[in-house]
Amino acid sequence: MSLAPRAVFVHRRTAYAEAVARHGTPGAADFFLRTRGRSLDELAEADEQQCRALATVAAAVPVDWRTGSVERTDLSRFLFAPEDVVVVVGQDGLVANVAKYLSGQVVVGIDPAPGRNAGVLVPHPASAARELLHRSVSGGACEARTMVRASTDDGQELHALNEVFVGHRSHQTARYVLTAGGRREEQASSGVVTGTGTGATGWLASLARGRASLPAPTDASLAWFVREAWPSRTTGADLVTGALTDQPLTLDVLSDELVVFGDGLEDDRLTASRGQRITVTVSPRRLTLLR
Repeated sequence: MSLAPRAVFVHRRTAYAEAVARHGTPGAADFFLRTRGRSLDELAEADEQQCRALATVAAAVPVDWRTGSVERTDLSRFLFAPEDVVVVVGQDGLVANVAKYLSGQVVVGIDPAPGRNAGVLVPHPASAARELLHRSVSGGACEARTMVRASTDDGQELHALNEVFVGHRSHQTARYVLTAGGRREEQASSGVVTGTGTGATGWLASLARGRASLPAPTDASLAWFVREAWPSRTTGADLVTGALTDQPLTLDVLSDELVVFGDGLEDDRLTASRGQRITVTVSPRRLTLLR
């Protein structure tokens, strides 16, 4: 027998909850914020919106389904099953955070505060949850968004929806030999960013300004950019942007250590030491986003 679907709710602790946890009580948090010209009330309103959205979505789950819940900080420790329907309640970035841990599960993006978020990856209101959950298992129209993969020559790999960053773990210079499209250059820079069409509205947008065009979210291609390449006697600054389709981007590490992380999740990263190779390609995975 096949298992009934499981609706997994993905959410992030709100700024209100973080403020109260930091200061101990709502009163102490409010006092701290008011001394800086702000109020806890504005954070409380956003917290209430998210709580209402989560409650609305939970009430819409069919009675024969199973349910689960995971907070953003626990995503790396949560085991998603093939039959899961992943319901993201929060900002667009939360969809990117969870995408790297999925392998084809349908994602339903719920915006708890319409008008406050961009709504690109969370386009639906909580009130539509019942219909969306039904459509998620009955062949509803989905969009397959391209992802990016980074791997090392010792078997580590990660996948990301927006972009991957390769560089030094602090603000020091990253040193490596970059190879792309048959060209090769030793470089010293503040890192290399490779992203997708989904990431074109985020970090990639500022990097691409005046330098290159970006792919669409479903295009099977990537764009890459070197940040602040430094020309010297031994390092160049000519090979600083390009597109990836079939060929990979490789970086042979010359620093003692470089890190690789995706979509801003620095704690969930790969590390590569001097002499290792990092390879960046289009990922075989896709984000399956219910439209």
